[in-house]
Amino acid sequence: MTSAGWLTPDEQRAWRSFLLMHRRLSTHLHRQLQADSGLSLADYEVLVSLTDIPSGRRRPTELQRELQWEQSRLSHHLTRMQRRGLISREECADDGRGAFVCVTAAGRDAIEQAAPGHVAAVRRYFFDLLTAEQVDQMTHLSEQVVEALGTGAGAPATIPEQAGGAR
Repeated sequence: MTSAGWLTPDEQRAWRSFLLMHRRLSTHLHRQLQADSGLSLADYEVLVSLTDIPSGRRRPTELQRELQWEQSRLSHHLTRMQRRGLISREECADDGRGAFVCVTAAGRDAIEQAAPGHVAAVRRYFFDLLTAEQVDQMTHLSEQVVEALGTGAGAPATIPEQAGGAR
């Protein structure tokens, strides 16, 4: 770090490259999902979280923690997904408080149709551009940063394991 606390030219280049890569990847993946399935990246993230577990349901707080979204964003997004029939909300009979967010048959169909194209796009726009060694380095670096940031309130300390195949 320089004496003024600013980023060095190399750090600036690395940071700006990372931000640009993230924006462009997100844009390409969002466009692909929209064109192929009508889903947004946010829809896809919610559906992956719900379909990665056998019950297909989670409490909103679990989704919020996993997706790292603000409560307001999650609530609004779930309302939009519910209107489109992708998810439903069910009362929790066990404790009488709160509700579960549940994937619907339409939500399962949507992700099953979207996943092959999305995986192909992730491969094309990311993994096909990297060597196996670079993928290992990227994984290590990402996990290192996530672990360091994961100590905050409500943040997961580790990368969640994907059940079944990664989508």
